[in-house]
Amino acid sequence: MRILLHDNSGHPFQVQLARELARRGHTVRHLYSAVFQTPRGSLTRRPGDPDGFQVGPIDPGRPFAKYSYWQRFLQERHYGGLLRREIEAFRPHVALMSNTPPDALLAPQGWCRTHKVGFVFWVQDIYAEAVARILGNRLGPLSAPVAWHYRRLEGGLLRRSDQVVAITDDFLPLLRAWGVAEGRLTTIENWSPLDELPQQPKDNPFSREHRLHNKLVLLYSGTMGLKHNPELLLALAEAFRGDPSIAVVVVSEGLGASWLAERKSERGLANLILLPFQPFARVPDMLGAADVLMAILEQDAGIYSVPSKVLTNLCAGKAQLVSMPLQNLAARTISRENAGLVVAPGDTGGFVAAARSLVADRQRRMALGAAARAYAERAFDIARIGDRFEAVLNAACPAMT
Repeated sequence: MRILLHDNSGHPFQVQLARELARRGHTVRHLYSAVFQTPRGSLTRRPGDPDGFQVGPIDPGRPFAKYSYWQRFLQERHYGGLLRREIEAFRPHVALMSNTPPDALLAPQGWCRTHKVGFVFWVQDIYAEAVARILGNRLGPLSAPVAWHYRRLEGGLLRRSDQVVAITDDFLPLLRAWGVAEGRLTTIENWSPLDELPQQPKDNPFSREHRLHNKLVLLYSGTMGLKHNPELLLALAEAFRGDPSIAVVVVSEGLGASWLAERKSERGLANLILLPFQPFARVPDMLGAADVLMAILEQDAGIYSVPSKVLTNLCAGKAQLVSMPLQNLAARTISRENAGLVVAPGDTGGFVAAARSLVADRQRRMALGAAARAYAERAFDIARIGDRFEAVLNAACPAMT
């Protein structure tokens, strides 16, 4: 089977899936956006990669205007045209689309339907609900027509897809309400590439380079956009500023990271260490340098956004400290597996108190970290995950079965 897998973000687990499908004898072309600002996976061919595995960027030629809505709309439509050309050139039997905004999916889906190419919508979040939430906060009732447009657009794309993969059962009631046929729905929870994220000792090249090997490190790594609250990380740095043995490390870029850089300078927070996104090969050492790994998600993100950074963090075998809606799948997983502490969004005092409790109790940190790694080893089996995706892809183009 010829499979085109597009992941706008270039995240680690999607490209791992592409490699796994190629290992099974399929010809797989994995594409990602060259300009999207996010942590990335291993997006070049490596020694030992299957012959059928291809990987490459789509470069729209200008930075992504994430916070300029009109420019973003135009860029996403343009990107969709570039993606359609890639599909046309590769001529797959099936296209699997992940982290791709609805405006960028119109042209690719239209081409696939015209040429009888299977189309699988891999739903990482509900874009229309995010638009409604963000614009609703900013524009109030004036946002209603835009929210209606994106619900209509995204719902139509989903109904026209041959198969739909949801990353949590929490998405299913809305997808059914939008008219997606039950027989086209499959839930496959996200994961992280366990074999590419070995546990590393605290004293490693990354921690030595940044003088973290002899400090207790609270580390946040990932995007910091409108779904995240950098004030929590600032509050931690303020809380521990009097203790030189503790560092708050933030590995990020973009809006939230820039805001933190300004606050760090204004307040003289030497214990707040800001670093850019790291190459994927350095991520195990980066996570190994931490004693506590953090993640943040705002309350209004609700159940419709499941941060993949949490899954990467679980692989590291470190205690988790997260601020996110208690009903979110990532929060439920951490609580159920006793892998860390979950604090409700907006509870800055609770977040700082939870951090203090972890700082004070090394044995508890170790136990939570061991539970995190044990869960990852049970749940992130790429062979089993590959079986499930292969079944979905076959269902999307039955002529190939």
